[in-house]
Amino acid sequence: MAEYQNIFTRVQVHAEPEMGVPIDDKVWPREGKPGFNYWFGKFGDAQVGPIYIGGLGLGAFIFGGIAIIIMGLNMMAQVNWNPYDFVVRLPWLSLNPPPPEYGLKIIPPLDKGGWWLIAGFFLTVSIILWWLRIYVNAVRLGMGTHVAWAFASAIWLYLVLGFIRPIAMGHWSEAVPFGFLAHLDWTNYFSITYGNLFYNPFHALSIVFLYGSALLFAMHGATILAVSRYGGEREIEQITDRGTASERAALFWRWTMGFNASMESIHRWAWWFAVLCTLTGGIGILLTGTVVTDWSAWAEKHSYLATEVHYIPGN
Repeated sequence: MAEYQNIFTRVQVHAEPEMGVPIDDKVWPREGKPGFNYWFGKFGDAQVGPIYIGGLGLGAFIFGGIAIIIMGLNMMAQVNWNPYDFVVRLPWLSLNPPPPEYGLKIIPPLDKGGWWLIAGFFLTVSIILWWLRIYVNAVRLGMGTHVAWAFASAIWLYLVLGFIRPIAMGHWSEAVPFGFLAHLDWTNYFSITYGNLFYNPFHALSIVFLYGSALLFAMHGATILAVSRYGGEREIEQITDRGTASERAALFWRWTMGFNASMESIHRWAWWFAVLCTLTGGIGILLTGTVVTDWSAWAEKHSYLATEVHYIPGN
């Protein structure tokens, strides 16, 4: 009796490597001979390669590498070039933006934020080149550009934090430092300075879409896994020629939620929730300090903040 197997079972298929759709590789060919990795096969397709770097990808790696090297060398200097101290203290090390007195000066002294500006420039160029790589490759393959625009939403938040809002505020010191705990410290200080970010309605929306994205992806992933024995992960086929997997999934959703998300619509829901998370978050950050200087006072003025606490006896 034939038994259907999918990539989540213990069976790993090692057939001829899949090279993908034919494309013009004369300008910059796909690199590497495809192979198979057992451990990759535990989580997905075991095939590794071919890898396409391209000019945009190479540029992104070069500019990103320069940015990381600048950050790393500055952090090494902070521990007197001691490799052990660098590893131990790495979470606490940071590369900070220029102090307020330098305003928006393009190149302040290197040890007063100049290195931060240079590293930020190279990192931004790297990210933009990677976005272009995603967009161009999607077009070359005849795909939609949904991935590129989803990535653009994350880039919007990045630019607001490190470029757009500092310019609007008049000095680079409002930007986020490069560093692990320094980033978290900046977030805490930012919230305290501007009257508690929790009272920012766009921050609230961002959290709604963040949690909503996690919920939608978990629900969708769990549903597909639950019907994978019927070929549910072959979603394109289930969309165009609805089979027993999609029928069961639809019935289950109607039973548990009262209505159904289709194999196609759930991806649109998840895409919008994820995109709106960083989009609304960026709006909330941009308004902070430029339009609203105290979110707590703003919330109280607009009846967004509960001003009375009612005590219920026995609780």
